Amino acid sequence: MSTEPDEDVSGSVADQIKGWFVGRLPTDWFTGPAEIVVDREEITIVGTLPEPEGGAGSAEKSAAAEGRITRFREETRSKRIEMAREAEHKFRRKVAWGARCGDLGEMFTTLSVPVMTRLRQSERRVLDTLVDAGVARSRSDALAWCVRLTGEHTDAWLTELRDALLRVEEVRSQGPASGTGATGT
Repeated sequence: MSTEPDEDVSGSVADQIKGWFVGRLPTDWFTGPAEIVVDREEITIVGTLPEPEGGAGSAEKSAAAEGRITRFREETRSKRIEMAREAEHKFRRKVAWGARCGDLGEMFTTLSVPVMTRLRQSERRVLDTLVDAGVARSRSDALAWCVRLTGEHTDAWLTELRDALLRVEEVRSQGPASGTGATGT
C-alpha cells in the first residue's frame, strides 16, 4: 500500500490510517495492496480488480472491465460504508473509494473541498479567459482545471517534494522535543 500524505499529515497519523485499513480490508477484494492517499480532509482507497480473461477485443475487454468495477461496487457497498463510517469516526476524515480494472479506473465517492485563495488581476484574467472560452463553467472550475493540469505535468516533481516532506517529518520526530534526540531523555 502506498500512502501519500500532504504536508500537514504527520507520518505517524498516515501510518496509523494505513495500518488500520491493512487490517480491515478483506484480502480477496483486490489483486494486490490497495493504494491509500491521505490528506487533511480525506482518505482515498483505490484497489485493482482482476483483469478480464481471454483474448477479447478492446471494446469487449473494456466493457468487461466496466462490468467488474460495477459488480465490485454493488457487492461491497455495505462493507465499504461500514468501514468508511468507522474510519471517519476514528480519523476525522471522509473516506473515498475507487477501483481499477485493466485500463479503466472509477472513483465511487470523492470529496470536493472549497479552498480560499487570493488572486491578482492578471491571474483572475487567466481564469476569466478559460470561462469565456468555454473551457470552464466558472472561475472555480477554471482554477480546478489549472490545478489538475499542473498536477499532470509536474507529477514527478510533486512526488519528489512529498518524499522530501516525509523525510523532514522523520528528522523532526527525532529532534529534542520528541524525547529521542541527543538532548532528549
